[in-house]
Amino acid sequence: MSDEYERNEEGRDRARGDRSDRGDRRPGMKPNYFLPKPVKVGDELDLTIEATASKGDGIAKKDGYVVFVKDAKQGEAVKVKITEVRARFAIGEIMK
Repeated sequence: MSDEYERNEEGRDRARGDRSDRGDRRPGMKPNYFLPKPVKVGDELDLTIEATASKGDGIAKKDGYVVFVKDAKQGEAVKVKITEVRARFAIGEIMK
């Protein structure tokens, strides 16, 4: 048998790293998307664009929280207004 597979309790093979049984979660631990966000709709932030997303939006971070900025280029320092906040990221627009 290959090293990348293991047998589970029923004797079926499964790839290592597959945690579909959810037995690896610790009780009381909450995923990050339930934590309070460091931004809210209407906030105006000074951010530096760290990278460019596959669809062309700029990517910046505020306290580790991802902010996508429309029409921003990597390396730019921009003033951004937050227009939408989601569980794992926010969307902002460059202020003119």
